[in-house]
Amino acid sequence: MPQEFSHRVVAIVTEESNPFEMGVATELFGLRRPELDRPWYDFTLCSATPDVRMNLGMFTLTGVAGIEAADTADTLIAPARPDTGVPTDPAVIAAIRRAADRGARLVSFCTGAFALAEAGVLDGRRATTHWQWATEFAARFPKVRWEPDVLFVDDGDVLTAAGSAASLDLGLHLIQRDHGAEVVNAVSRRLVFTGHRDGGQQQFIARPVPSVPDTSLAPVLAWALGRLDRPLTVNDLATRAATSPATLHRKFRAELGTTPLAWLTTERVTLACRLIERGELRLDRVASASGFGTAANLRLQLRRHTGLSPSAYRRRFGPAA
Repeated sequence: MPQEFSHRVVAIVTEESNPFEMGVATELFGLRRPELDRPWYDFTLCSATPDVRMNLGMFTLTGVAGIEAADTADTLIAPARPDTGVPTDPAVIAAIRRAADRGARLVSFCTGAFALAEAGVLDGRRATTHWQWATEFAARFPKVRWEPDVLFVDDGDVLTAAGSAASLDLGLHLIQRDHGAEVVNAVSRRLVFTGHRDGGQQQFIARPVPSVPDTSLAPVLAWALGRLDRPLTVNDLATRAATSPATLHRKFRAELGTTPLAWLTTERVTLACRLIERGELRLDRVASASGFGTAANLRLQLRRHTGLSPSAYRRRFGPAA
């Protein structure tokens, strides 16, 4: 039986668009997911021109939908190009503005934030783009609330990703927003991709060559993931890793782009979400199993990370959703 569609995603491609970002959108939203047994996305590529020469002339796209397809999008993805100094096609700018006016969700990957900013839809909004274009972006669009050194920014109905690889993180974040933690984990597994990184992690992490061999955080992460139902502190993680809390903090920043406490909290929230999605009704049990201790603390952290209360999360992603 063909998979049904629940949400239409349209990605705009223009002359010199980057193939990678287009591929991310196609992979995440365009491929069928019959193993999920739920309505998925209806995905369309569109352009203002019949033929689209991609970046560096790698190939030319033909047969994509016309720009009018953007007017049907629930989520519209702006085109990402390396030539940010060249103005975006006016037809594309107009399509973005129409989408914003009717309340569509707007998304950009990498330099796609320039197209959104040119359309004026980022004025007064939080946004990011690739660190390499940070200075240019901030200078050209002073009304945008620029956020450097993050992987992506979720500002409600406008979401922007940093570098190309962060497009995967933002795309998976969108899937989690729409379908929950269980589904996004299933999609990540199919991609053979680790669980997506939190948007607040650094987008550019300097890794100088160490003077002595270092050890991976993998063993201590695996150890902690098996004990999320227990009280765990940064000192506990440091002891397990046979290092000091300060050194552990530096290693987390270097390897994961986040702090030990932030990582631990994110993993607890993910576990709590999965328990709710599987049908666990008692908040005290979810709080205990995920290590939050109390239902009040669970409510606080779930709302902080997902924007939803436990009851709202259950209504949206629970077994009967």
